[in-house]
Amino acid sequence: MSAQHNKTSVAAISIFASGGMAAAKFVVGVAIGSLALISEALHSSIDLIATIITWAVVRVSDKPADEEHHYGHGKLESISALGVTALLYVLAGGILVEAYSRLREGTPPPTISAVPFVVLVVDIAVNLWRARALHRAARETRSQALAADALHFASDVMGSCAVIVGLVLAGLGFWWGDAAAAAAVAVMIAALGLRMAGSTVQTLVDRAPEGAQEKATAAIRSVAGVIEVERLRVRMVGATTFIDTIAKVPRTYPIDRVEEIKRKAQAALDTAFGDADLTFTPVPVARNNETVRDRIMVIARNSSLAIHHVTVHDLGTIQDLGAKLIVSIDLEVDAGMRLDAAHDIANTLERNIQEEFGEDVEVDVHIEPLEPELPFGVDAAPERVQTIAAALAEFAGEGEIHDIHNVRVRNTDAGEIVNFHCRAAPSMSVIRVHEQVDAIERALRRAFPSVKRVISHAEPPRA
Repeated sequence: MSAQHNKTSVAAISIFASGGMAAAKFVVGVAIGSLALISEALHSSIDLIATIITWAVVRVSDKPADEEHHYGHGKLESISALGVTALLYVLAGGILVEAYSRLREGTPPPTISAVPFVVLVVDIAVNLWRARALHRAARETRSQALAADALHFASDVMGSCAVIVGLVLAGLGFWWGDAAAAAAVAVMIAALGLRMAGSTVQTLVDRAPEGAQEKATAAIRSVAGVIEVERLRVRMVGATTFIDTIAKVPRTYPIDRVEEIKRKAQAALDTAFGDADLTFTPVPVARNNETVRDRIMVIARNSSLAIHHVTVHDLGTIQDLGAKLIVSIDLEVDAGMRLDAAHDIANTLERNIQEEFGEDVEVDVHIEPLEPELPFGVDAAPERVQTIAAALAEFAGEGEIHDIHNVRVRNTDAGEIVNFHCRAAPSMSVIRVHEQVDAIERALRRAFPSVKRVISHAEPPRA
């Protein structure tokens, strides 16, 4: 059964129960002349009105957000609870006025019989069952309207007990017992209204639920990649917990990784709260363990520049035994760009690096054409692939690079594109492998001028 169906079913059952018990208590109260029983009947009538309102509200409050209600319709439950609270205060005031009048003027005690006691015992049993069912449904669906209804019926039990005490006192000859019981019912109703008003107003003014901020902060901090939670705000709208946070993340992370952090934060909050709606604002910050190369890559990325082969080293100086930072970068620009325009881009990159590390940093930017997107190609003939594969094996010879395999050749308008795999000893360094493979690639391009580009993939021998 869905949460929405559960809420409406419980509310609908409560309507019939409230109506039947209110009518029974009112009829018996009028028949025996008991103000306390009539007051309790009127209290049940207010509960009936409240239950009808609850039944109508829960059918709307769970509707999803729309163009006019961006946070959903959950606040309707709080508004309905506030309206019911106002009715309770009106009822409590009326009962107190009548009880005071009877106590001051004196009235004959009600006619005592077994009927009112039977009605009240049945009423207590029904209200206990309803309060328990509503409380369970309110806890499962986090419905403020159902929680208010459950509180109503729990208070009805105390009210019915007060009426029983009043009738017993009246039966023992204390004429004021019934009026005193009615006043006690009014006080209980007022106390109930005060409690309901407090929690409802807190929700309407967006007070964060107790402990919610600490729980949400802990859930977000547990996500890998979150450095710190800078700010976090929580509010409730119906059963949904809305969380707005600003979190610090490493500035070296790409956008897709930051998005993954956001998804994991949402999942952590759903686990902690059941139904959470997260607004996540990432703030990129520098970490203490960032390398110089990391910082340079961030500078280039912020300017949308393609750089590679970043080399960084310190040059010691004799005068002060200090160190001078030396940076070399390969910058890729459009192959058709004018040299003066490309030089301006390089100068801007150099200035940005000097602003980050200081004016004494030495920066050299090598400008080279950006590798264009290769045109559409087709597989070369098998004979051509065999020729290229044989040449690659010959150039590799008996060296450290061996087992040339998975050779592919494509013909494009720009020339031939060659891809191949090869193997090398697992103990070889990456730079050594790169040098050996690069020599093979250069030899292939010299032997076959039609080869535009060679892409190799080195891997260790199979186990």
